[in-house]
Amino acid sequence: MLRAAERKWRKSRSPDDLASYHTLLAAFTAATTSAKTSFFQAKIDTCLSNPRKLFSTFSSLLNPPPPPSPSSLSADDFLTHFEGKVAAIQNSFTHPVTPHIPHTEPIATLSSFKTLEDSDVLELVTRHRATTCPLDPIPSAVLQSIPAELLPYLSSIINTSLICGHVPAAFKTASVTPLLKKPSLDPADVRNYRPVSLLPFLSKTIERDVHNQLSVFLHQNNLLDPHQSGFRTGHSTETALLAVTEALATARASSLSSVLILLDLSAAFDTVNHKLLISTLAEMGISGTALSWFVSYLSDRSYQVSWKGSVSAPRPLSTGVPQGSVMGPLLFSMYTKSLGSVIHSHGFSYHSYADDTQLFLSFPPSTPQVKERISACLTDISEWMATHHLKLNLDKTELLFMPYKTSPLHDLSITVDGTVVAASRSARNLGVVLDDRLDFKEHIRATARSCRFLLYNIRRIRPYLTTYSTQLLVQTMVTSRLDYCNSLLASLPACTILPLQLIQNAAARLVFNLPKFSHVSPLLRSLHWLPVAARIRFKVLTLAYTAANRTGPAYLQDLIQNYVPARPLRSSTAGRLALPPPPCQRLSLVPTAEFFHISSSVVE
Repeated sequence: MLRAAERKWRKSRSPDDLASYHTLLAAFTAATTSAKTSFFQAKIDTCLSNPRKLFSTFSSLLNPPPPPSPSSLSADDFLTHFEGKVAAIQNSFTHPVTPHIPHTEPIATLSSFKTLEDSDVLELVTRHRATTCPLDPIPSAVLQSIPAELLPYLSSIINTSLICGHVPAAFKTASVTPLLKKPSLDPADVRNYRPVSLLPFLSKTIERDVHNQLSVFLHQNNLLDPHQSGFRTGHSTETALLAVTEALATARASSLSSVLILLDLSAAFDTVNHKLLISTLAEMGISGTALSWFVSYLSDRSYQVSWKGSVSAPRPLSTGVPQGSVMGPLLFSMYTKSLGSVIHSHGFSYHSYADDTQLFLSFPPSTPQVKERISACLTDISEWMATHHLKLNLDKTELLFMPYKTSPLHDLSITVDGTVVAASRSARNLGVVLDDRLDFKEHIRATARSCRFLLYNIRRIRPYLTTYSTQLLVQTMVTSRLDYCNSLLASLPACTILPLQLIQNAAARLVFNLPKFSHVSPLLRSLHWLPVAARIRFKVLTLAYTAANRTGPAYLQDLIQNYVPARPLRSSTAGRLALPPPPCQRLSLVPTAEFFHISSSVVE
């Protein structure tokens, strides 16, 4: 109808026909805008209560879908690639598998698992997200709505597995789906895909109970590595980075030079040796039917690749902790615990998050033979990795040298096993760009650049979004980036974090669809957004509160001390913290004196 009105006007050139055409064009534009607004609003409303789905929905709205994968690839092609990658790593190891022989008796033992009541099983099944796996006989969501009459049968399956120390064979098969690592990569190259493993829901339910009981045993007996932050309650990448940067900042304030080394492993979770893992569990005190359960859990596992409706033939899984499993991260942490003693033997400190390990060493600028110490440490780490059948990528290992002003060393290059590890000015560590001056300018620039790109994309669809939807979109995509590990920026001057504040100002104007130079203070108050400096301060106060109340990581608790007055005062019960020594007063966890007045009201 619109096109017909346009053709009629072009023929007649009549003012009446032109007015009719403009009327129809305005109605068409309004209808299109209304339809787009309804579409975006409906997409957002369907996932308001699910942050994971909300983030995925926003990403699909802002970014074009990846190119379709070529039909020339098959499930067997991916199976050959995934299997060949692990086999190549395994064939590179010349050290025979020699299980550990414990020299001392374990301080405690876990010989059996406790059985579960029906109520415990119901909580395990319903409390967690219903994952989807092609191997499930019924959908997980249906299983979560199980009637009370069938609950005893589930309890019998789980308790029989715990009592007998045996995992049913049906629970030891994984369905692997290839996932393109980045949309910009070539989808025709199998090397650009990572395997995503899906396990049966009931199998993960049994694992959750075993994980809970094993975690309690490890925590009660202090058997976990205190410098491992991966997949632990109250720990995060932010707390791990904070511990490392605090140590480096303290060293710099004490006129010391430092070196930070970021280790890189290849397919670390896929190459864990089962015999070594079982011997490690036994060395920690796991015995009896509990140890038999882990032996059964790791043995006779298999996987098959699903790709575009086709399924490859099953393949045995003789190494590695199962990807996508509940137990995998905890077992890997136990497997690599002895690496810490190797690092400490060379005077290095370290911190790990899953398979990402950070080594750091501080020393006086005039200390000789620094290169030799670093080289010896990396050589022993490489030897430990080889004996534990883990592949250390020295060519991807990064070294960050942070010299003091008067340091005679201006460059640092280490040669290990014929591979040169050269020092760089900056390195990305757990999503944060660290530089050799610890001023985080590179990280702030990278964060501001990515946020500007996101705001540009959001602005393209802003005419079709309501104010509330835009606010959700900005908070999900932009504000989350501004808040990530922002406690590391606490000791920086206002001029350094100004680019982040400008990003927040632009985001507030975009939410209300206002011009570039609109006054932003009332907008932030209306959105209930703290300015960037206040958000950083709030994060530091939150971390300090958890550390002071002994609910945070132990390595953060060690950074603070309770204030004890010299004589009885009313302030002794105010929950204050003691000032650190002068060289440490620039620490980001407690940067100024006013941060030490911490009480429960700060966070609540």
